[in-house]
Amino acid sequence: MKEAGSRLSRIGLFGKMFLIMVVSTIAVGGMTSWVTVHVSQQLFLDTFSLTNAKVVSQIKRNFEAFHYSILSASNEAAQSSTIRSFLTQKEGNSLNEHKAYYSMTAQMTRIAAGLDQNEVGTVILGEGARSFFSERSYWTKSAAALKRQALAEAQPENASRLTYRLLLEQDGTAGEPVLTATRKLISRTTGKPYGTIYFMLPEREFSRFYSTFASTGNDLLVLDRDGTIVSSNLTGRIGGRDAQLLAGAERIRVEGLDSLSIGSGEGSRLMVSQHLPEYDFYIVNLVDKQLIRDMLPVTQIVLIGAAIVSAALLILLLISRRLTRSLRLLVRQMSSVTKRNFHNYMPVSGSYETRQLGTAFNYMLDELNAYIMQLVQTQREQRNAELAALQRQINPHFLYNTLASVNILVQREDKQKATETIHALISLLQNSISHVEETITVEQEVQNLKDYAFINGIRYGSGIAVDYFISPDCLGAEVPKLILQPFMENAFFHAFKERESGYIYVIVAREGGTMLCEIVDNGDGMDLQGGQDSLPDSQSNRQLFSGIGIRNVHARILLLYGKDYGVTIRSKPGEGTRVQVRLPFTEKSGAGPGESET
Repeated sequence: MKEAGSRLSRIGLFGKMFLIMVVSTIAVGGMTSWVTVHVSQQLFLDTFSLTNAKVVSQIKRNFEAFHYSILSASNEAAQSSTIRSFLTQKEGNSLNEHKAYYSMTAQMTRIAAGLDQNEVGTVILGEGARSFFSERSYWTKSAAALKRQALAEAQPENASRLTYRLLLEQDGTAGEPVLTATRKLISRTTGKPYGTIYFMLPEREFSRFYSTFASTGNDLLVLDRDGTIVSSNLTGRIGGRDAQLLAGAERIRVEGLDSLSIGSGEGSRLMVSQHLPEYDFYIVNLVDKQLIRDMLPVTQIVLIGAAIVSAALLILLLISRRLTRSLRLLVRQMSSVTKRNFHNYMPVSGSYETRQLGTAFNYMLDELNAYIMQLVQTQREQRNAELAALQRQINPHFLYNTLASVNILVQREDKQKATETIHALISLLQNSISHVEETITVEQEVQNLKDYAFINGIRYGSGIAVDYFISPDCLGAEVPKLILQPFMENAFFHAFKERESGYIYVIVAREGGTMLCEIVDNGDGMDLQGGQDSLPDSQSNRQLFSGIGIRNVHARILLLYGKDYGVTIRSKPGEGTRVQVRLPFTEKSGAGPGESET
């Protein structure tokens, strides 16, 4: 996330504006396309449900027509004296029996002629032992077995009621499901049943009422009041029970819904249902919603939306680039200022706002160049004045004590040490006063430290040893004058107050383009209030020779070389002090006095 934010922050104004326009346009286009597809799908679903409701109504009319033909046939059978006589009279001789069966066959042939379906089989069972089968191919078991199915019940309140039920192969049908319509035959005079009539229609014939309306993903099912599927284009589900479909169908009937969604995800379906009161069945139409969605031209809608968005983005790109061309040129010119190119003036052109910005930018460059020239001159003068002031800050106590030491050596007639001391003092004064250039070589600075250490050894004894570790490739490098002297003074006069002996190491080495100068002692150490690497207060540490404070040295380095260089001090009480001075490695040039560049 941080990396993405960093990359975004590096994008220019034009890029950000264009990115915002791209995101906004794509968002609007995508949202519009999504809403269009969603609304179209919902509208299509509603339209499809209405259309399928009409289809189901047509199927319902087909079922009702069949029911009325069965009802008419059953009424005719109920009113037939021939059938009543056949079922109620007792068996006689063979001749009478043949006549009765002949009359019965003729009567049932007339009844069957009024049925729309030629494959409807008729069975009449009397309350006694007599029975009549117009078609034995639908029922393979005995008449008694058919009676035991209890397909019809006595309904005194509605004797003409037809009861529909599905019989399967395990019930006794000839290898296929059969839909039966059953009715009790009741005597008008006594009001008692004298027989039962059965109309048998193979399920494959029953399914012809709706088969032309079914297709893949658009399924039709007929449920009885128990939820058993009595007919369907999904033949594998016939005879099974589906409580969910039954509950959905009853909900549609009770709440008066046009359709209902069942399932979720990829298995979601649109359900349309109508009740068949004559059958006590439900016609259920299930449509796969994904099939409906696939019928919509979603791909075309998305492609058209993408084409419109792409065209809009192209137009936005061309217009934006043209409008921001002058501004981008100004930004490119202004960015060169960070590379210290203060003479990259820009032509004033473009819109009014851009021309004003260009004029202000060119004016800023003029003022900046003038200020830089003035600042460089001021810094040169300041450094020269500082160097002159430092040269005049030789502590008189140091000279007095050194000359007093020489006087004592002369009185003791130790002329050699007195002469060496005077020579060291002369060399020290020459390096610190007579040279007026701002930088000297490391070799000269080290010699200056040796002279200073020799004089202090004469004055205070040889308890403090000084060793020098100077890399040979650093001897000719240039350093600011008196850059190490203040730290040698601090080591002599402040590091060994609690102990009389110790050592001081002076180390100069090179690391790539950097020169590291270190002055290390094993003296008393000190507690740095600012923590490690902080600088002690120079006001509390009196400089006995040059008068140059530690913070002054650090400030000079920053002024000359920048924030990558300077002084760091590490010290702890009782563990000594390590001073490190970081300087750029620069070979001493052949410039004369006053001509060196910083």
